[in-house]
Amino acid sequence: MKSTPIAKRISPMLATANMEETILFYQSVLGFAPTLKSPEYSILERDGQTIHFQEAASDEVMKCVRGHTEIYIEVSGIHVLWEHVKTFKNRYEIRDLFDREYGMTEFHIGDPNGCLVFVGEPTSNRN
Repeated sequence: MKSTPIAKRISPMLATANMEETILFYQSVLGFAPTLKSPEYSILERDGQTIHFQEAASDEVMKCVRGHTEIYIEVSGIHVLWEHVKTFKNRYEIRDLFDREYGMTEFHIGDPNGCLVFVGEPTSNRN
């Protein structure tokens, strides 16, 4: 009997112009920790979920990426995370916590590379 392949994880691979600045953002703002760290390639992890970052091959690559890359992180406990993230409003572009018509409570934040990070939790999980 053949077994069916199982997708175990999907991890975005994103270009970065500045690895240290990117790692600092994902660590201090969103609570990710580096599991592999080098100037050319790094992997950040939180709760078993990973994001990979690759040094951009050129400024031209970053021009294509900025404003055209988005990722969605679904969380549990968005209100606690929001209390932390909103303290960074003076440093990053942030859209405040709000409810979406498709049943998610979200906030949005732009990372140092111009990637828009959507953070959401099903609205029905509210206490």
